Amino acid sequence: MASSHGRGLVHLAAALDHPSAYDALPYIEAARLAERGGLDFLTLDDTFARPGPDALDVLSRVASATGRIGLVPTITPPHRDPFHVRAAIAALDRVSPGRAGWWMDVSATDHTLVAVSAAPPASAGAETQDAGFPGTPFSAKAPSIVPRPPQGLPVRVVDATDGPARSTAARYADVALVRAASAAQAAAVRDELRLLAAEFGRGPDEPRILAGLLVDLGDGEHAAAPGHGGGGPRQTAQGPLYRGGPVDLAELIATWHGEGIVDGFHLTPAEPLRDLERLVNGTVALLQHRGLFRTFYPGSTLREHLGLGRPATQCAGTGRAS
Repeated sequence: MASSHGRGLVHLAAALDHPSAYDALPYIEAARLAERGGLDFLTLDDTFARPGPDALDVLSRVASATGRIGLVPTITPPHRDPFHVRAAIAALDRVSPGRAGWWMDVSATDHTLVAVSAAPPASAGAETQDAGFPGTPFSAKAPSIVPRPPQGLPVRVVDATDGPARSTAARYADVALVRAASAAQAAAVRDELRLLAAEFGRGPDEPRILAGLLVDLGDGEHAAAPGHGGGGPRQTAQGPLYRGGPVDLAELIATWHGEGIVDGFHLTPAEPLRDLERLVNGTVALLQHRGLFRTFYPGSTLREHLGLGRPATQCAGTGRAS
């Protein structure tokens, strides 16, 4: 069953990860390129294996060098006070302004996710909450004052590929990522997410569902052997891999989106700058020519890019705006 939202424009996002970068400059260069292509948002993993500044620091610097593209870091709540996570994401939303998201780590406990996912009251410029969580490392009783971010609630992204994560995605996520090597696999997860979302009182188009692919555009269309390119992605140890050229990738995106399988794609370049450049100048340009992707940003916030409403207050028990 095709999503009514899915018949609109494709949503496109990309990973900004650059394992060899020691400062923010390569990330800024890549982010400006992605913004020229009109991508919805960029993600950045906060991995200890990467040298240099952490994801929040990098994206704060990227925010000042860009004007429209969304910025979504990964932050792991078990390693930080949940209200500090919430404050950090709100701060990124303010400096953007209104372009922040958070890639939620589903290994976090459910009450931690509630704590960082709840929207501040619409009538308040800030809220004070008891930061105590009995039975967790963050059980100290202390007030937490978090100014309301420009979007009301920054966009929440969850990788819903693995079964246990799907309930979390259906309950909290604005964007659910599905790493799928086939249209049938992606469609099956999409259907499960919709059923689960309905149980939490959410609509059929919540969350936006993006297929996650690793893309290798280094060999162009000549790489479209069976299992790659025109033959579709293939499963690898790193996840579903598309290897081919920008033309076949545009066709794959158009087909999965046109059939209502997904609302868009989250693409991880195998070679950061090379593949992002070919994605923007090749695949995105082709999708724009076919009228399937934006040629400019009609709004200024990440929620506007994704067609998501601004939440007023949050029902912590359901993850649903009211």
